[in-house]
Amino acid sequence: MVKALDALALLGEHPDGVTAAQMARKTSHPFSTCYRLLNTLVSTGFARYDAQDKRYHLGLRVFQLAHTVAAPQGFESSAVPVLQRLTERTRESSVLHVPDGDRALTVRTEGGPQFRATTDPGDRAALHSTASGKILLALSEPAASEQLLRDIELEPRTAHSLTDREELARQVATARERGWTSQSEENDLGMVAIAAPVLTPSGRLLGAVTLAAPLFRSTVAQLEEHVPALLDATRELGLVLPER
Repeated sequence: MVKALDALALLGEHPDGVTAAQMARKTSHPFSTCYRLLNTLVSTGFARYDAQDKRYHLGLRVFQLAHTVAAPQGFESSAVPVLQRLTERTRESSVLHVPDGDRALTVRTEGGPQFRATTDPGDRAALHSTASGKILLALSEPAASEQLLRDIELEPRTAHSLTDREELARQVATARERGWTSQSEENDLGMVAIAAPVLTPSGRLLGAVTLAAPLFRSTVAQLEEHVPALLDATRELGLVLPER
């Protein structure tokens, strides 16, 4: 347990990530021990492995457990003013999600003036039944997207949920082409949503922003009128959010 906590603390001290060999040198633990600890942390979501630079980084599970004490300049707080302006502009709830394996993790929710979203920070939503999930599938690395489209369970959340894998792939392709997507009552009865990706200037996927509304306030077509405002917000977030 102590060695695992040492590994987590070291990952927290190195936002650019560390290799197993670097961890072994810094902690004086055997390489085999560090390698095993790091991969255990990856398998449980407390760390993530970047195959491109072969480094380990803190995972989203750490955030999920501690989002209420996020650093003042951290990922969550950087998003707050942007989401607030989006909600003020559209008068609908706005939500920031980030990819978390085969789920979309809610990071921040800004409730609308008359109705709040049905998700809270720390919630993990299915990819196939949410607007945020579909746009995350669309803009993920091609290999990861293909694997998820092939392997995720298409469990119906409502009678409107997608359970046809070919139709899901078609909708994801359309979302990738136009840069946003929508859904109607696929995840929660009586709720509609649109979502767009948050990308860095280099095109790296950071997350997605959803605008959600109850059907008694808005149809999907009416909500889609807010796509320009949504895209303005995601472009701004792509500039101000720190890369995870």
